[in-house]
Amino acid sequence: MTDSLERTHPAGRPATPRPVAAVTLGLLAAWAVHDAEELATMNRFVRVRLPELRARHPRVPERAWRAVESMGGREFPVAVAAMAVVVGAAAAEGRRTDGRSAFYQATLDGFGLHGLVHLAQAAVTRGYTPGVVTTPLVVLPFTVWARGRLRRAGVLRPGSPRRAAAGLAVAGAAAFGSHALARRVLRAAGR
Repeated sequence: MTDSLERTHPAGRPATPRPVAAVTLGLLAAWAVHDAEELATMNRFVRVRLPELRARHPRVPERAWRAVESMGGREFPVAVAAMAVVVGAAAAEGRRTDGRSAFYQATLDGFGLHGLVHLAQAAVTRGYTPGVVTTPLVVLPFTVWARGRLRRAGVLRPGSPRRAAAGLAVAGAAAFGSHALARRVLRAAGR
């Protein structure tokens, strides 16, 4: 398997261009950079900003604040580790299929769309939220670049509201599942 964007048939004719490893395995790298920011800043955000946000938004249900609060402890790093498995599996499947995998493409779409959620969170809170710095620097540019490479290689599935919803569903299910798994692991460990 080569990493060139174009390959040739054994007969010497040009074959279909294919994505390079940077497009598929790069998803895991981009995700790692983004989540490193979240890991580095989440505890402080919960400790410092959450009380201020609670006071500013009294109509937000207490259950929502408790969910954000749970991110400031041991649960978040365990959930990030679980998410690494999901993103790693999607990147590997993308590499194996030269970017054609529906799972890889939905994960890539979810990664990009979740970046928009980060920007919206920062706008609503009128300030920094974990992940908002790497969103315009890594998440969105990588997603646009990778989708462009997949499009040029002829393997990108056409965009649609349904595909966008599938991408968000993959991201949401993975995030929800990773946090549920983290809580379970921590309970089993007695923490």
